[in-house]
Amino acid sequence: MPLRPITLLGESAADAFPGGSTPDGGLALRVLPGGGPANTAVALARLGTPTRFLGRISTDPFGQLFRARLAASGVDLTGCVNTAEPSTLAVATLDEQAQATWTFYAEGTADWQWTTDELTATRTTETACLHTGSLALVRDPGGQRIEQHLAWVREDATVSIDPNVRPLLVPPADYRERLDQWCALADILRLSEEDLAVLLPGASPADACHRWHEAGARLVVVTLGERGAYAPLDGHPVTVPAPPTSVVDTVGAGDSFTAGLLHRLNQLDLLGSRLDSLTQNAVADACRFAVRVAALTCSVVGANPPSAESLR
Repeated sequence: MPLRPITLLGESAADAFPGGSTPDGGLALRVLPGGGPANTAVALARLGTPTRFLGRISTDPFGQLFRARLAASGVDLTGCVNTAEPSTLAVATLDEQAQATWTFYAEGTADWQWTTDELTATRTTETACLHTGSLALVRDPGGQRIEQHLAWVREDATVSIDPNVRPLLVPPADYRERLDQWCALADILRLSEEDLAVLLPGASPADACHRWHEAGARLVVVTLGERGAYAPLDGHPVTVPAPPTSVVDTVGAGDSFTAGLLHRLNQLDLLGSRLDSLTQNAVADACRFAVRVAALTCSVVGANPPSAESLR
């Protein structure tokens, strides 16, 4: 049975990595295309899911880089908005464990300026799932309009959200204020252990998942880095270990996990509804596949997710 299309809504960003000095004493930057929803779109398309990306993409050189990467991976860009506003820039510093710390240059950039008319023009009843989150969902004016759009879209599709918390750019209180509303809109909530520490300091993954299930999300998945993933369902814990990996960097690992999760749920023909028929076995199966996709992403430089062939 052919896989149903999945739509990604949100930002693309330029991920810049300091690379030493230029001959004239300047700072050299290695720039790679990134942004959470865009990374997830690339990963999904490479896995073989028909993938559509909805973003406001600048006409500046970074925007041209984003389009080239998405198109080369087979992502449908027909719903994107061309804009003269600049692209978002994220500068990463990697620590000894290859964990990234980010500095954002995001004021007045293209990603956050969605209008209601632009979003209305993107709607289709053909998609099985709409995934969004990250900064595009929390930064206004576009964030509130995306929330309204999700309430409309969920009539026909599964909704997936990844908060992808960035406390240096958006105050944690802004996420906490809106998270219950997101859970009421979402069928799937995927977040990292680091996100959890910001959103609910001191809470265990089990306690957090119970709270967000109560708020409305059918499937809540907390990724635990090298320890795998935790995704309880109907009061029963589901824990999946991560495969041994030689980590080069972790940029894009969470986005790749989300792509793997959605791709496998799509293969199991579970998307397109409220996930009422979801089982513990299906959750474990999807998470096992997702941690493999994330592990392969961690084994290379940058947000460079694997193809379907590399997983066989």
